[in-house]
Amino acid sequence: MNEREYMKEKKRIVVKLGTSTLTHEETGTLDLLKMEQLIRILTDLNNQGKEVVVVSSGAIGVGRKAMGIKERPKELSVRQACAAIGQAKLMMVYQKLFAEYSQLTAQVLMTKYTMLDDISRRNAENTFRELLQMGVIPIVNENDTVSTDEIEFGDNDTLSAIVAALIGADLLILMSDIDGLYTDDPHTNKDAKFIHVVEKITESLEHMGKDTNGSLGTGGMATKISAAKIAVNSGADMVISNGKDIYNIAKVVNGESVGTLFKAHKLEDFDLTDYIKTNR
Repeated sequence: MNEREYMKEKKRIVVKLGTSTLTHEETGTLDLLKMEQLIRILTDLNNQGKEVVVVSSGAIGVGRKAMGIKERPKELSVRQACAAIGQAKLMMVYQKLFAEYSQLTAQVLMTKYTMLDDISRRNAENTFRELLQMGVIPIVNENDTVSTDEIEFGDNDTLSAIVAALIGADLLILMSDIDGLYTDDPHTNKDAKFIHVVEKITESLEHMGKDTNGSLGTGGMATKISAAKIAVNSGADMVISNGKDIYNIAKVVNGESVGTLFKAHKLEDFDLTDYIKTNR
């Protein structure tokens, strides 16, 4: 029996899409063909009765491309302006593509303080619950336009894990620019071995998560392992898969052995708010 057969039973799924997944590597512009395929996959999951939440990167990249800024800006105010421009353009594309399949979607912008404030956190949880009950697919992003902490240090790997824990998701899929977790950086070490399943996140495993810096994204493997700790402790399995093949989302949910699976081991005393406070 396929050890991932149980993935077919997952009901509440968070899918994180990195900038490299949504854009053309050569130009930094949105890959519309891939996004059309993505929307079909996500809508079909929803049609199967599964609840789907998307955490989408790309706002700053899309914004700076629209403004003709070639490199990721260093000035905070410029990044925030690019985020404001790019978020609107990104949501316009999402809305248009989802509308072709009569699928409703919604924008949810969050900051770290959304989770730290009891009232804001409950409001966010209630909003997600209502949207999912209505069959809507929420599109989540950090509110980079106003969130100075997040725009400087945040990443959507962590945000997606926090969303998964908040809504009680049973599966988190991180679509990245790499096949999964390796024993070393496969770009520089040809002897690096691929890790198919992680039963437990150990200290030695965390040392494998050496960050690699891209021109568009902000999260390296270290952030993905950090996200995995949040996800698995909250009771969600997590899979890192390569976003170059957008159909990997469907393959993961169908139980195929793609990417690296981090197995859930729910901690009864895991408190998401406390975790965020101690990792600020």
